[in-house]
Amino acid sequence: MQKVLRATVTFLEMHSKPALLHVPPPLKSCALLHVAEPPLHFYRYLYHMVGRDYAWVTRKRLTDEELAAIIHHEKTEIYVLYVEGAPAGFFELNFAESPSVELVFLGLMPEFIGRRLGHFLLAQAIGIAWRAETTRLQVQTCTLDHPRALPLYQRMGFTPFAQDRTEIIPIDDRDTVRLTPSL
Repeated sequence: MQKVLRATVTFLEMHSKPALLHVPPPLKSCALLHVAEPPLHFYRYLYHMVGRDYAWVTRKRLTDEELAAIIHHEKTEIYVLYVEGAPAGFFELNFAESPSVELVFLGLMPEFIGRRLGHFLLAQAIGIAWRAETTRLQVQTCTLDHPRALPLYQRMGFTPFAQDRTEIIPIDDRDTVRLTPSL
């Protein structure tokens, strides 16, 4: 019998750019870089390392072709946070439904949690998402995500507008390698 994880998904939105958005980098050695067309293996590495403790599985189930169609799309933007030259986290924005923008993924690798980098990373994502024509920014989080995710989104100006229940079938590392030939 397959293990099933049950979660409550909270959908959040904001309709204007927050007034006080400047959050200085908490460490001197932070750099946020836009990755125009990330190699699939690099994206899969980021996604796995950031999401492995939170049952992130949707992108792991995609073929290379399916994943490339999403992350290399002209309306998708991916930014990677580096600390002392090492990747520490990332976020992904989807501008396909502009002027509504979706913050698809945002997270840190486990060893970088607790250093105020999440606050900084989210502020950067919000700032980039609010281009001149943006009228709505949305994000979703679930009860399997980091327990500070929902409160952080709310502190940064997002308000919940819906909730839903979902079931997730986890993937173990052996399945990840089998499903993703680019690793």
